[in-house]
Amino acid sequence: MKVTVERAELLKSLSHVHRVVERRNTIPILANVLVKAGQTGLSLKATDLDLEVIEEVPAEVAQPGATTVPAHVLYDIVRKLPDGAQILLEVDRERGHLSVRASRARFTLQTLPEADFPDLAAGEFSHTFTLKAAQLRHLIDKTQFAISTEETRYYLNGIYLHVTRGAGDETMLRAVATDGHRLAQAELPAPAGAAGLPGVIVPRKTVAEVQKLLDDANADVTVSLSATKIRVGVGAIVLTSKLIDGTFPDYGRVIPTGNDKTLSVDKGDFAAAVDRVSTVSSERGRAVKLSLSEGRLVLSVTNPDSGSATEELEVDYASEPLEIGFNSRYLLDIAAQLEGDTAELKLADPGSPTLVRDGNKTDSLYVLMPMRV
Repeated sequence: MKVTVERAELLKSLSHVHRVVERRNTIPILANVLVKAGQTGLSLKATDLDLEVIEEVPAEVAQPGATTVPAHVLYDIVRKLPDGAQILLEVDRERGHLSVRASRARFTLQTLPEADFPDLAAGEFSHTFTLKAAQLRHLIDKTQFAISTEETRYYLNGIYLHVTRGAGDETMLRAVATDGHRLAQAELPAPAGAAGLPGVIVPRKTVAEVQKLLDDANADVTVSLSATKIRVGVGAIVLTSKLIDGTFPDYGRVIPTGNDKTLSVDKGDFAAAVDRVSTVSSERGRAVKLSLSEGRLVLSVTNPDSGSATEELEVDYASEPLEIGFNSRYLLDIAAQLEGDTAELKLADPGSPTLVRDGNKTDSLYVLMPMRV
C-alpha cells in the first residue's frame, strides 16, 4: 500500500473514527484503525464490536492495499503535523510496519493483519428513510440529557426511537429518553420510509457519536434500521451500531394529562434563580423548593451544613398555593433545552409528576418527578 493524502482531510476523518476506539482494550486489534487504499481513495474503519464507523477520504493511491495501525497514535501524529502537509502512507509487508512521512518527519508504526479486523456484519435493514441533519439533531439534543447511566437498567441506556400517532393523528417519528427521575420527548413528522418502524433503543455511545456527525444542518442523513442494528450515513461517513436488546417501558403512563395548575415563568429568570439558590444545596440532595401563590414564586434551599437561600420571582400563576420540590440540576437541564422565552409547568400536587413545555411548542415535552423537601 502506498498513498498520499492531505493532512486536513486525514485529520478530519481520524477525528471521527478514533473516538469509537476504547483506550483500554483486551483485544489488540480493537485498538487499531483499518486503513484501506482502493481505486477511489482511502477508507478508514474503527470498531468496538458494538459500534463501527467507516469514512472515505480523498487521496492519491499509487498502490492499493490495507493494514491496521494503532488508532490513537495515528491520530496524534497527524494532529501534530503542520497545516497543509502532504502525508505519505506506505506499508512494509516484510517488517509489518506502516511508515508515515510528511516533509522531514517520519514515523514507523507497528501493524496487525487486516484479515484479523472484525466486521460488524449488518445484514438486511427493513426500514430506510432520509431526513435533514438539523431534524435528527433536534431529536437527539432534546432528549439525550435524560438517558440513564445506571447500567443495571440497561434498557434505559439509550434513546427510544419509534413511529407513533401525534396529537393531530398524523404519523410522527418520536424520540424518548428517561432515567426514572425525568423524561424527555421530542418528535417530528415521520419521513417517507419510516412507516411501520419497529421501536428501537439506540445506545448512549451511538447517540453521542451520531450527534458529532451532524455539523452541517442542511446535510441529508440516511437512517437504516432493523430489529438489531442501526446504520446512519452522513456524506462520506457510515456509522453502524448494534441496538439495545430490551423493552423500553410504557412511558405514556407517566406523562400526566390531568395536571390543572399552570405556572408560566420567564425561562431565563427561572434558570438563573434556580442556579443561584442551589449554590448552597448539598451535593447529594440538590433539592430546591418552589412555593407558589398567585402571581408569585419563591425558590428556597435549606442546607443544615452550609446555610439557606431564597429568591422571589413574579410569575403567571392563578391556582391555589402549592409547595413542591425538585432536583435543581434536573430543572436546569430541562431549562437548557427550552428554545422559547417562557417555560410552562403543569402541576398537580407535591407528590405527582410535573409536565414542562417549551412555551407554546408542541414538538417536545418533559416530565419531572418531585422530591421531598
